[in-house]
Amino acid sequence: MTMFVLAATLLVVVIGLLIGTKQLSLPKVLSVLLAPDGKIDSILIWTLRLPRSLAAATGGAGLAISGYLLQALTRNPLAGPDITGVASGAVAPIVCCFVFFPWISSVYYPFVGLAGGLAAASVTLWVSRGGQGRPLHLALGGISISLLLGAITTYVLLLSGPQTPSLLFWLSGGFQGRSWPHLLYMTPWVLVGLGGALACQRVIGMLALSEHASIGMGLSMNFWKPLLLLLAVLPVAGVAPVAGPVAFVGLVSPHITRLLKPQNTGWSIALTAAIGALMTVTADLIARSVALPRELPVGIITALLGGPFFVYLVQTRSFSLKGGQ
Repeated sequence: MTMFVLAATLLVVVIGLLIGTKQLSLPKVLSVLLAPDGKIDSILIWTLRLPRSLAAATGGAGLAISGYLLQALTRNPLAGPDITGVASGAVAPIVCCFVFFPWISSVYYPFVGLAGGLAAASVTLWVSRGGQGRPLHLALGGISISLLLGAITTYVLLLSGPQTPSLLFWLSGGFQGRSWPHLLYMTPWVLVGLGGALACQRVIGMLALSEHASIGMGLSMNFWKPLLLLLAVLPVAGVAPVAGPVAFVGLVSPHITRLLKPQNTGWSIALTAAIGALMTVTADLIARSVALPRELPVGIITALLGGPFFVYLVQTRSFSLKGGQ
């Protein structure tokens, strides 16, 4: 199933190379991919469309892994970068740095986002009793933190003057104008999160049973909980400076994975990343083609796609409020 989803993602990427202000034929795209010639079509594909699609896939995979780890950590099906305040915690300090400390290089923004995301997630987990409270506690805590940080971000935007339109578009989530440096910028953060999740798959599987059972099997919660939280926030810290907050990908992707019932935890992690990549690449394709020559923010598309699907899941499935696995 993971390979099927990856193939579908590759297909959407190829379609994205065809569609745009200038339409290209499939033979022309294949010719340019195999033999770049420096002409306008080659520049269009290699400089604009291909790195953007790959950045969308990488960002979607990172957000999906973040959501998977947060749900595994809290054993709560409502956990995700949006609900737990991780996304808002990463975005708010980046906006503050951009407006008040413009001399800080954007290279450091992931570290700023990492600190903010960890702080916001920690407060949310504290409100929800270490993630062991009812799902309602986590949702209310995360929404409260998100609203508070959102108010701070809005206030900073009011002070930003002529920078406001570009910041607003970034806050809507999107990959417009993203290039190879942006892809290289976020990839290490996503790979660390994905690789860390795969390395910790045995621990994640033990957490799926129950916290008491995990402790009985010798799992040190004081070590593994902070580590998993760090691994969950790392991809968001890398993706947020490039794409802004992209809604619903981290929340919905793990639920789609559970519907497909992969064989084990390792395949669940890989499939979740693939689904996140497919969702985001598809949303990006729709965002830049549905209203040509204008573009829509990707965050709007993912919310329009993910919101109704999540409502459908809530209405048709009985979530395990303890396991969420």
